[in-house]
Amino acid sequence: MSKKRNILLIEPKYRNKYPPIGLMKIATYHKMLGDNVKFFKGNLKDLVLDQMTENCIDKFYKIDKEREWKNSFALIRDFIKSRKSTVLEELDLGISKYNALLHNAIYSFADTYRKKDYDNFPKWDRIYVTTLFTFYWKITIEAIHYAKHLVKSQDQIMVGGVLASLLHKEVEEETGIKPHEGLLDKPGMLDPDLPKAKKLIVDNLPLDYSILDEIDYIYPTGSAYFTFMTKGCTRKCAFCSVPILEPTYKPKIDTIDKFAEIKEIYGEQQHLLLMDNNVLASPKFPEIIQEIKDMGFYKGATYIEPNQLEIAINNLKKGLNDKAYVKRSYRLLHDLLKRLRGERQQKFYDVLVANGLIKIETTTKDRILQAYDEVKETYERYRPKVPKQRFVDFNQGTDARYVTDELMKLMSEIPIRPLRIAFDYWGMKKQYENAVRLAAKYEIKELSNYILYNFKDTPEELYKRLKLNVDLGEELDIHIFSFPMKYIPLFGEEAKDRNYIGKKWNRKYIRAIQSVLNVTKGIVAPGRSFFEKAFGKDLTEFQEILHMPETYIVYRYFFEGLGLTDEWRKVYYSLTGKEKEFAFELIESNDFSDYQSKTKNKKILELLKHYTIKREDVKDVKEKDLNYKKTKHYFDRLIKEDQFKDLTLTYDFEAEVAKIKRTASV
Repeated sequence: MSKKRNILLIEPKYRNKYPPIGLMKIATYHKMLGDNVKFFKGNLKDLVLDQMTENCIDKFYKIDKEREWKNSFALIRDFIKSRKSTVLEELDLGISKYNALLHNAIYSFADTYRKKDYDNFPKWDRIYVTTLFTFYWKITIEAIHYAKHLVKSQDQIMVGGVLASLLHKEVEEETGIKPHEGLLDKPGMLDPDLPKAKKLIVDNLPLDYSILDEIDYIYPTGSAYFTFMTKGCTRKCAFCSVPILEPTYKPKIDTIDKFAEIKEIYGEQQHLLLMDNNVLASPKFPEIIQEIKDMGFYKGATYIEPNQLEIAINNLKKGLNDKAYVKRSYRLLHDLLKRLRGERQQKFYDVLVANGLIKIETTTKDRILQAYDEVKETYERYRPKVPKQRFVDFNQGTDARYVTDELMKLMSEIPIRPLRIAFDYWGMKKQYENAVRLAAKYEIKELSNYILYNFKDTPEELYKRLKLNVDLGEELDIHIFSFPMKYIPLFGEEAKDRNYIGKKWNRKYIRAIQSVLNVTKGIVAPGRSFFEKAFGKDLTEFQEILHMPETYIVYRYFFEGLGLTDEWRKVYYSLTGKEKEFAFELIESNDFSDYQSKTKNKKILELLKHYTIKREDVKDVKEKDLNYKKTKHYFDRLIKEDQFKDLTLTYDFEAEVAKIKRTASV
């Protein structure tokens, strides 16, 4: 019998919307082989610090069993990290008769951490690092380098995912680790010498949803089944990585059995999130729709949340993932405690105190199981039971070029919300408009789409696509939310960050679009008044906004109220042809650090001085621009209350990720 291996799954500390599907399948794979699996997302220094703290506590218990050392987890961790004498005083080791031994132990761990003595850190038998977008290059490479210190042998670091597949040569040159390209879609790819592994195809395995409860990061996907009905895409779009990552189009993926397994282990979920890259290309689309209905996602379907605590307790009893379900049970108990009131809340609190469940550090599997009989009746009585609507979301968008009357009618038979239709370039206007009109014909009222820009398009073409959505929304009485998405190259140095500027764009135009999106969290909402204020009534006004100082764009009403915007606009329109050509060249470079040395023309200098006014130059500008506050509040609330808006955010702006319940995954 082979020895159990300790497996670490790492997702770097970037922000992302969806759980790491590859790692969740790998977790299932290793558990089938009997290995121990841990999932971590974030700064790997925190992982090491947490491990060392746990080891220090274990050593403390061996020295002195009289004290509940787990209660002091935060203090012990803080001292190992900082070596502050005040922290040690608060820890109060002196009350123990084994004071000297305890001091020696904690100083030993603190010294190891301070010296980065990796040889004394706990080592993993194998580490997997997943990768996402190429512009997360720096964060990802840092994670890979750090992982090399935590593994017993560097040939047991496995790197895969999007970035690893697109920039595989660069990753190997930078880290010395040869990444895996593409999918794990053949048997025995990870452990060719293990007999049991030779029959396992990782890509076909169900996802281990439980690992998501091991971490504090919350993916904004809500209560949902998370799966594919098809794989790959029939298109070969130059801006898209799918043909490289999933080169073979599979028109139908077996899902029902995995769906049933998720339902049994994790309970019924509210929504169905489908990550297909081109589902409408499938000749089996009618079968897919029928399968979705069979899953319980028919028009008008509702959902009542199951007893999540009962599910967690059952999985604890089965030993599926003790660490995850201890944390989940703790969270569920404390969520209910906050909802209870009066004497009922006090009684529930007393039960938690009596069983040592007030702090996560002292919460254990045994204590939760011991307390369950006392709390289960209260939890069942007061848990959420209000019926909620169910929705289906083809989250990666549908291809307007495949839309027909028949296919749209089929989509209208499921509770689709929102319908996402791609509008990648102006040349597909006819097909896009046809798809939108068919959606309206079949009473699909809420639409959403990514609008790619900074590729081969012009700024004017971006404006026309956004305006077409406004026009169609008004005419057809539907809501179309647009999400401009900036193109980033797939390969080379330009893929490693977000700084790429398309041939028909410039730095100022990019910053102008981002200035608008910073206020709206990346959303262009339905409604003509909003659109015209944000982007202009016509192409002339749009060009004006593109050239406007960034601060004047963001705090539009404030600077208009001061009269500064009108002063800028007056000079802007007074420039002659040659003056405008010269001024625009400077403006479009978006560098005003030394503008006074570039010209002696008084009008141009008068214009350029407006670009040196920063938000910090005007005291309390955020508070004084009431329209800015109102707009920010509206979009903050829109995202917080609607996970489907949150899931569409591109993060090409300065925004925080809304934290919503996690998803179950198939």
